[in-house]
Amino acid sequence: MVDISRLDFNLATTFLALWEERSVSKAARRLSLSQSAVSATLARLREAADDPLFVRTRDGMQPTQRAIAMAEPLQSGAALIHSAFSSVTAFDPATSRQHFSLGMSDDFQIAAGPLIARRLAAEAPRVSVTFRQANRHRVEALFEAGEIDFAVVAQPTVRSGLLQQQIGQSGYACLLDPAACGITLPLSLEDYLTLPHILVSFSGRKGIVDLVLKKIGRTRRVQSALTHFSALPPFLAGARAVATLPLHAARSLAAVSDLTACAVPINLGQYSVSLLWQRMADNPWMRQIISDAFRGVLLDVGANCED
Repeated sequence: MVDISRLDFNLATTFLALWEERSVSKAARRLSLSQSAVSATLARLREAADDPLFVRTRDGMQPTQRAIAMAEPLQSGAALIHSAFSSVTAFDPATSRQHFSLGMSDDFQIAAGPLIARRLAAEAPRVSVTFRQANRHRVEALFEAGEIDFAVVAQPTVRSGLLQQQIGQSGYACLLDPAACGITLPLSLEDYLTLPHILVSFSGRKGIVDLVLKKIGRTRRVQSALTHFSALPPFLAGARAVATLPLHAARSLAAVSDLTACAVPINLGQYSVSLLWQRMADNPWMRQIISDAFRGVLLDVGANCED
């Protein structure tokens, strides 16, 4: 049997780097070590655990069941050690000058960003915040690069190195200028498909609307494609066109423009929204500020839009 009391704490550090990076070379860069040094430490880890721990595949170093079972205890232990050696000064919002970087797509920035900023101004006047463009495709890379402290993501698919908390659900709505479109609400499916569409999509090509329409044998005509929801109002004001976007963003944009948010005439369903953060960079106060802001904008997502 291995005498655990004689194991080096660096073994745990290397294990966690491999767990999060799934690559010996990336773990080596993260730890500022050579690949051979990380490989040697992995060999010691395998001997201590009597298990391969990480197996090389086409998708990188994948963890075994033994490694999966070890990950959470080692993460918790590393967080406790980090906390013990960190400053014990309590966070005071009223006097803190800390800067936070929040990652979220611009539909979330539109809906909840102003609420977060106003709350900070009232309770933490010296605290500053940066909103970074992020989505579930980029969020892990932004965390690993140290570019964000928290993230709000729709339906995240992240590794267990990040902690997450579901903070609500959202759905979809249409945004348009009814007078310019020459229609009366509620919006019918035929009017919806007759109108030119302004698409907002990460890929700039297709979105959930196209997937749902395909299932019922219908199509729409996309007139313009954008990558940011915040650009929609000038494209829709006074124009015969419609856009389909997250309900929280549609309501927020309608509130600051002459556009109208209304129900989508097809069922696009709802999706979960989660808050992500790293265990060793947590700030419960800021996490609560973010959660509170989204609790307001994601409330009653099933309710009808105002016509």
